[in-house]
Amino acid sequence: MAIKILSMDDELDMEMLIQTRFRKQIRERRYEFIFAHNGIEALEVLEQHTDIDIVLSDINMPEMDGLTFLTRLNTINNPRVKAVMVSAHGDMDNIRKAMNLGAFDFITKPINFEDLDITIDKTVGHIEMLIQHQKERDQLVSIQNDLLIAREIQQAMLPKIFPPFPHRKDFDLHGFLEPAKSVGGDLFDFFMMDENHLFFIIGDVSDKGVPACMFMAITKAIFKTHFLHSSFENIAEEVRQVNAFLSEDNDSFMFVTAFVGVLDLTTGVVEYVDAGHEPPLILRKDGTVEVVKKKTGMALGIDPTYDYHTQVLTLQPGDTLFTYTDGVTDANNEAGDRFGMKKVEELVASIGPNNTPKEINTTVKATLKEFIGTHYQFDDITTLTLQYYGN
Repeated sequence: MAIKILSMDDELDMEMLIQTRFRKQIRERRYEFIFAHNGIEALEVLEQHTDIDIVLSDINMPEMDGLTFLTRLNTINNPRVKAVMVSAHGDMDNIRKAMNLGAFDFITKPINFEDLDITIDKTVGHIEMLIQHQKERDQLVSIQNDLLIAREIQQAMLPKIFPPFPHRKDFDLHGFLEPAKSVGGDLFDFFMMDENHLFFIIGDVSDKGVPACMFMAITKAIFKTHFLHSSFENIAEEVRQVNAFLSEDNDSFMFVTAFVGVLDLTTGVVEYVDAGHEPPLILRKDGTVEVVKKKTGMALGIDPTYDYHTQVLTLQPGDTLFTYTDGVTDANNEAGDRFGMKKVEELVASIGPNNTPKEINTTVKATLKEFIGTHYQFDDITTLTLQYYGN
């Protein structure tokens, strides 16, 4: 596409001179010239031709001189249009004024057309750079908008109404996900399988950002398909089937650690499968904290034949099960200190058993935020807290 140049000069032979000197570039459609004889005509031309790239303007002209035109050009607010001013050799006062008014470059009379060609090429290069920067900026804005939508979709997929079962007096639970990027790979979910059994899961996908978010969504959906209204006999077998699905055609080699549990609300017994996840804590009614000692299985999505095993823990009325992702323990501050498992235990113990799951999670979130301070959060932070009251 030809570079469109508006040449403005009151000397009528300048038009013929430019067409003669640049006939090759014009014939090859490298340049396209439009001519005006003063600033007023030039402004009219700019209104008609919004795709003009360069204005080649004489400074001394009747009716409207080049400096006045340059002032008017600034009001058009089109950063793509670049002005190259032409003035008599030695007229540095007007050239200085023109540059102060925003002219991109200048040449002097009598015009050296080789110099003019070089100046036009330089100006074109600058314009192309601006166009490229604008494209990159538009692409960045588009990506940011897409990430914002993805974040909204991800957050919409997570439970967000708390308390989720206000009519139930035998338990309460609360969860939150704070992604490190616009979207994250952590997940949590829960739902009633029947009147007496609560399914819950917390997980952490191996990657970050959009790919992890997509894998998280698939994992969450598959678990819900397998356990919602399910009359399963073996939770480990259900997890094995989910794992086989996630492992199939997993060319990205992504995986997800998960703690998957089913709480019998009549007994407080939790049957669970650990798939390489962080050890939960039990905050007992008496204020003591226990780390759940468990057999750790393989993360989901790696080996489709892996044999998972069901394990059991028991919650007494008043006990709280605190589950989390490694974004909690691995949180770092500016000094490079890691929050660590010991601090998690101490924090949960200090909160105590008389707080609701929401209050516990709110305190954990605030404590981690204070610990991280001005340091960047490099991993998603997620907790799911379940409190069992019994009948």
